[in-house]
Amino acid sequence: MMSQMPQQAAPAKCPSCAEPLESGDLFCGACGYDLSAVPAAPQDHPTLTMGAAGVGSSGVDWPPPEPESSGTPAAPHLPTDLPGTDSGGTSLPVSPPPHGSPVSPASGVRFDRPPEPDEYPLQAPDPRVAASAAETAESAGTADTAELPKVCVACRAGRVDDDGYCENCGHAQPRERDHMEQESGPVAAVSDRGLRHHRNEDAFAVGHTTLPDGTPAALAVVCDGVSSATRPDEASMAASRAAIEALLAALPQGTHPQAALHDAIVAASQAVNALAEEPPSAREHTPHQNAPACTIVASIVASGLLVVGWVGDSRVYWVPVDRGAPAARLTEDDSWAAQMVAAGLMSEAEAYADERAHAITGWLGADAYEVEPHTASFKPDRPGVVVVCTDGLWNYAETAEEMAEIVPADADERPLHAARVLVGHALDGGGHDNVTVALLPFPEPPQGAGSA
Repeated sequence: MMSQMPQQAAPAKCPSCAEPLESGDLFCGACGYDLSAVPAAPQDHPTLTMGAAGVGSSGVDWPPPEPESSGTPAAPHLPTDLPGTDSGGTSLPVSPPPHGSPVSPASGVRFDRPPEPDEYPLQAPDPRVAASAAETAESAGTADTAELPKVCVACRAGRVDDDGYCENCGHAQPRERDHMEQESGPVAAVSDRGLRHHRNEDAFAVGHTTLPDGTPAALAVVCDGVSSATRPDEASMAASRAAIEALLAALPQGTHPQAALHDAIVAASQAVNALAEEPPSAREHTPHQNAPACTIVASIVASGLLVVGWVGDSRVYWVPVDRGAPAARLTEDDSWAAQMVAAGLMSEAEAYADERAHAITGWLGADAYEVEPHTASFKPDRPGVVVVCTDGLWNYAETAEEMAEIVPADADERPLHAARVLVGHALDGGGHDNVTVALLPFPEPPQGAGSA
């Protein structure tokens, strides 16, 4: 009889492939593993040693282990049970869970939630606090407005970064020219990008000065960039600045307002032409673009005179304070529609209903025909207000009567408010274009003045 060696009890599963085994198997039927070579189970030595109370190797003051019990599972340790530090290294207090907090015995997950705060802390300084600090600094004579952070126009909480975006809500901030307002003496103007254009290509300039005899003079220039040309926003800005500078230089020297306005438009034209004088290499990538271009319209109120000048299709309207008197449009468009009407080929309604109506026939720019400014002088016999505007406004109030209806009754006393109202009218109407309007109050004329 063959003697038998004592056999080690085979495990329930193959240590190699986990195949189920039967009692007495010496080899795994699936993979052939030698079951007689199964080693004894090693003792458990955890990698992480859980020390008793005190600071362990990790530097964290762990709490002592809970006493063992046969029936109730140990209470789980929660992150809030352990002390910690904030990003600055300051110790944070330990907040024990409230008494009776429901905890899952199986997973140790708490089902309660701390109470929600009434207000969440802002990710950027509260503008109310910043404003209070600014007022305090100003009262102390130490305010430096150049260093005060800009506050987001959308959330009114976040700071605006150097790229023009809010650090709190990410909202892009409006550019400086998206909406502009200015007052100068009795004159006021407002310009807005509108609701459809990606930028504001209009520009304006307002001012006031004194004639040699001491009488005041108020002036306004409004320019509309030609969108089909390159850099139309630069053209309108250059033209408005050049024109206002020329007027402020000429009028105090005694130049007649109509002559001064003519020369100012010529100076504006030269400023726009200069924008096209760039190195040939700058136009290699855009050889087919038109030169920068814009339209211009301006008005002067001085010594009982109302002087207007223009090139293009921006307009000047006269609106008397007494709305019982007729309003009037004081300019004629340099446009396809105006030419059709002047030639007797179409009625005004037919011409301006045509899709070619707003094609301009006169503008400032190096690609324009020889510029010959239109100028005219009027002597109104009553007080009123002069409305100087781009087509972004008059498209929504084309006739003089329609314009008079939307001009506030107190426009001569509150020109900035009235300008805002007019811009709002255009935006409410759809805001399809940039919209710019300047208002010049015309005072009570001296006795014996003519009529407009």
